[in-house]
Amino acid sequence: MRLADTNEAIRMAMDTLRTNKLRSGLTMLGIMIGVSTVILISSVINGLTGNVNGLIKSLGSNVYWVFRFPVFGSRPTAEMLARKQLSYEDGEAMKVLPHVVAVSASQWYSGPEGQQGSFAVKYGSHKVQNTTLHGESEDQPSVNDLEFAQGRFFTAQEARRAANVVVLGSDTAQELFGNDPALGKEVQIDGDLFTVVGVFAPQKQVFGGGKNPNDNSAHFPTLTFHKIHPEILDHWISVKYDDVKNKVAVEDEIRELLRRRRKVRVEQPDNFAIFSSDALLVLWNQLTGGLFIFLVGVASVGLMVGGVGVMNIMLVSVTERTREIGVRKALGATRKNIMFQFTLEAVTLCALGGVIGIFVGGLLTLALKLILGKVLPAEMSVAWSTTAFVVSCAIGLLFGIYPAWKAASLDPIVALRYE
Repeated sequence: MRLADTNEAIRMAMDTLRTNKLRSGLTMLGIMIGVSTVILISSVINGLTGNVNGLIKSLGSNVYWVFRFPVFGSRPTAEMLARKQLSYEDGEAMKVLPHVVAVSASQWYSGPEGQQGSFAVKYGSHKVQNTTLHGESEDQPSVNDLEFAQGRFFTAQEARRAANVVVLGSDTAQELFGNDPALGKEVQIDGDLFTVVGVFAPQKQVFGGGKNPNDNSAHFPTLTFHKIHPEILDHWISVKYDDVKNKVAVEDEIRELLRRRRKVRVEQPDNFAIFSSDALLVLWNQLTGGLFIFLVGVASVGLMVGGVGVMNIMLVSVTERTREIGVRKALGATRKNIMFQFTLEAVTLCALGGVIGIFVGGLLTLALKLILGKVLPAEMSVAWSTTAFVVSCAIGLLFGIYPAWKAASLDPIVALRYE
């Protein structure tokens, strides 16, 4: 079809829409709602994914974590829970592996019913509840690239002699000391006094609003932690290696070392788990993938309703314009011309609804970003905006074909007699 004919068909389609403004607007409503919903959902997930990627990047791409069972994904089985715990000595043995830069064996206190931290941290009349207690190696800041707001981490000498020193999370220090320096002050935890040698900077989190539970924490040398909670034997081992290109080799070396230390026979599977930041990203993609499919399915209902509305209105339009169709056929318009015109009208109607839906979705995303940006980040995706527009056009094509075919199939003589 010539370009002039196409432009004429588009002009006629727009004239038809302008002639029936209210009807066209109501017909586009379903398309607009569906598209704007897709835009808003994709923007929120896109913003959260950006936060997750930032968090994973801060954890490091050259870090492995080792635990006695996987912690990301499915619930541990009874066999996993019965496994022998990883020890501090396991972490020390990993330090001599090739390519390994630093290793930290960590522990933490989980209170009754899984509630972390049941002891308060006290300083004078100030008290912070539900602080998470950690026992860690002196290499912890090197492994996880932790930043300090004040002071330092404890030294290897302090760790060896189980010194009563502590590094506090940013929220814990703020609640206890306000804007006063925390270094050198003594805080009371479980009846013992500990000297504050450092305060961590605020840590990143996926949801930016509210307080980060990781910032309400107290970090001790491993042997010092044992004085508070000698019953805790589990160790979470973090291993930092020199270069990402050595990732596979380092994993194999860790596996071989632990199988030998834990006396795992050749035919037996590992009784421990090794994972990296990739596991977090895979888990996040699984969570958001399922959620996104569900929500897009809900939004698709609006698009389908809009599509049915388009078909209904186009069928009405064919009936109203039967005489016009007869005149056009009498003047030489072919079935292809008629079908193209009505299909283009349906596509134009849905495309316009898609554009308005993208605009409304963009406004909602901006409003969400301005009002709840710290809690629920949102970043509009060009890819999803383009996809939403293409889908809206496809809806017009899909639901406009039958009315167009019906218009093209009218007998010109019968159509000219239609009143």
